[in-house]
Amino acid sequence: MRILAALILAGTLAVLGGNAAAAMSTPGLALTLEVHGTIDPASRDFILRGLTQARERSAAVAILKLDTPGGLDSSMRDIIQAILASPVPVIGYVAPDGARAASAGVYILYACHLAAMAPATNLGAATPVQLGGLPLPTPSPREPVKEPTTPKSGEPSAAPSAPTPAPADAMERKLINNARAYLRALAQLRGRNAEWAEKAVTEAASLSARDALQQGVIELIAADLPDLLRQADGRPVATVGGNSTLATQGLTVETLQPDWRTQLLGMIAHPMTAYILLLVGVYGLVFELAHPGMAAPGVLGGICLLLALFAFQVMPVNAAGLALLLLGLAFMIAEAFMPSFGALGLGGVAAFVAGSLLLWDETGPGYEIPLALILGFALASVVLLIGLATLLIRQRARPVVSGAEELLGATGAVMADDPGRVRVHSESWLARAPRPLRPGEPVRVTGREGLTLLVQPLDFNKEESP
Repeated sequence: MRILAALILAGTLAVLGGNAAAAMSTPGLALTLEVHGTIDPASRDFILRGLTQARERSAAVAILKLDTPGGLDSSMRDIIQAILASPVPVIGYVAPDGARAASAGVYILYACHLAAMAPATNLGAATPVQLGGLPLPTPSPREPVKEPTTPKSGEPSAAPSAPTPAPADAMERKLINNARAYLRALAQLRGRNAEWAEKAVTEAASLSARDALQQGVIELIAADLPDLLRQADGRPVATVGGNSTLATQGLTVETLQPDWRTQLLGMIAHPMTAYILLLVGVYGLVFELAHPGMAAPGVLGGICLLLALFAFQVMPVNAAGLALLLLGLAFMIAEAFMPSFGALGLGGVAAFVAGSLLLWDETGPGYEIPLALILGFALASVVLLIGLATLLIRQRARPVVSGAEELLGATGAVMADDPGRVRVHSESWLARAPRPLRPGEPVRVTGREGLTLLVQPLDFNKEESP
């Protein structure tokens, strides 16, 4: 036993020592997050989970590879807050060639600790845009300005200092000024060109990669990821953990691409899809209230409305998932008590699956809920609902065992002491027959009038006159 214990201890120490040596010899990690398309709740969820994973895995650097036309302001601000609070340096990289970082992408790039672009890329056009897709008009004079020709000599200062009498709308001024101040604050934090940042908001200015480097909007132009890591090595950055110097030589690059869950959330969060979901949700609930008991419009409306609230980021991912999960469970329970012909049950299963997919978004290994488990519970629920429906159908087809209908066709006998009464199911009833009854004669019930049964003898010849 002592020898066995010693061998086990030696083996354990050897494994631990080997793991420690492997961990010490493993090069650092550069975690790359690829973001293509609009900045919406789905991409927000993906980036936040990626930054969390970079922190938990002690990555040396996180690279945010951007190619975006812009997106929702609320999602953008959540991403920026996560970048500013990240202890892992974040490099914003507009790539590949032909990519762009427009609108919300400009703000995110300015928030990154280091900004880089591929050669044939551009950024800019950060003017706030309405949800419907129309750009907010920038404040412009409605009457001639005193100095229409002076911008030639003082063009750099003309845009910020140009008078703006009679601006279009107070709300538009608020949005533009707020966006301008926000981007300027990010520029000052990272030591980048704040004057051009204001122009990107007020004038929708755009720059190519080379111009952005010359004007101090970015720090690097890199052809690819290895070139980016080579140029970033040794550059100082300031994170929430303090000032540090990037050591990016020899890092192991691991790329995180949006999985099917993120892509599905992206489809739901698309403005056109969100708009349709909102309309279907509202109309479904209105139709259900106008015609109570139909169930299907209410089920469809409730699910679509919750998905639309997530798409418009009125509800975060976890809250929308929990609401859908509870709604699905409520629908499946209600199916057992309400005659909805399966509408509540099937809608409940759909809401349950959608809520399960939205609810659990943890990034740590071992915390994710396998899709097979979710589908297994959904399939079990469907089988349970089918079994319940089968039992109800069988129950409906069975003969009635109580009430007035149950007496029809029942047999009994005329009471011996009173020929005017019959005994049916051990009960004494007044009886009326087409002919006089004999004591003890067997009869069959053909109808009922109040407390009187209409009977006829079992051997009664229907051709006889009553």
